[in-house]
Amino acid sequence: MANSSLLKRPPSKTPLVNARGVALITVLLVVALAAILATEMSARLQVQLQRSANIQFNQQAYWYAMSAEALAQRVLQLDNEQDEDVTHLSQQWARGENTYPVDNGQITGAIYDLHACLNLNALRSEGTDNAGDGENKSPQRQTLERLLVKLNIEGVGDFEAEYMADALTDWLDEDDRLVSSGGAEDNDYAGREYPYFAANHYLASVSELRVIEHFTPAIIAAISPYVCVLPQNESHKININTLTDEQAILLSAMLDISQDEANNIIRARDEKGFDELAEFYNLPEVTQLNISEPLKQQFVVDSEYFTLKASAEFNSSYFNLTSILQVIDNEKVNVVSRTIGRF
Repeated sequence: MANSSLLKRPPSKTPLVNARGVALITVLLVVALAAILATEMSARLQVQLQRSANIQFNQQAYWYAMSAEALAQRVLQLDNEQDEDVTHLSQQWARGENTYPVDNGQITGAIYDLHACLNLNALRSEGTDNAGDGENKSPQRQTLERLLVKLNIEGVGDFEAEYMADALTDWLDEDDRLVSSGGAEDNDYAGREYPYFAANHYLASVSELRVIEHFTPAIIAAISPYVCVLPQNESHKININTLTDEQAILLSAMLDISQDEANNIIRARDEKGFDELAEFYNLPEVTQLNISEPLKQQFVVDSEYFTLKASAEFNSSYFNLTSILQVIDNEKVNVVSRTIGRF
């Protein structure tokens, strides 16, 4: 018995060592998990902070752009106070693109006359009664057709230009009847791979031409410098004082003359343009044209609608704004519409 008690082995220390190892591993796992969570929380916090900063920067850029709009309104108001009945290229609004430095950024803007381009919405008044051949076409429709031909766009002649004018008129007018064989209404658009209907309403933008029959990207790119869209407005008035040499082709399309003849008429103006339309009509180059009364009604020497294209930058955040401004009674300048995004 004594011998057996002497031979008994001492208690093992292994369970205690194992317990300490498990505890150490558990602590390491907890620390690692805490580190991962802390890193994730820190990353999310950084993203949220950056997002908040971006929102703040974009908001500041927005207000910079709005300040450009307010400045444009004031400039137009001052110009109209000085020259109530005449709008010309020597006024402050026509100084071209200007850049103004501001805190942590800059504002760039330019004002353009919307009476120095063909208002495509004017073809809405064309209607079915005027959509025949030759003599029944309105002056604005004739201008569009001649402009398309004079631009020398590949594949566009008199026939194609007439079809495009038909399709545009159908897109604008209120009914669903074709104005002519070249027109397009709901049935033509509903049969496409991605069907839609004709708007039968005013254009909202020149880019809307992309969904109208016969208008290709090449055609739209070619005519874009000479056409515009007045929202919910089918009037067509061209200010003979604000046409530039680069826009002489528009005048040549209106009067059905060569571009050189149109340039001569534009260069016949003095620095402040014509004070009255009579001065324009009395030019030898114009007198011999025997301009019709409907066409005469489309010329003016003052402008009502303008567009502002402004771009604001603040801390690498950018904001682009296009505003259409209307001068009312030579006193007040209202904002007709705003478009946000690239020009």
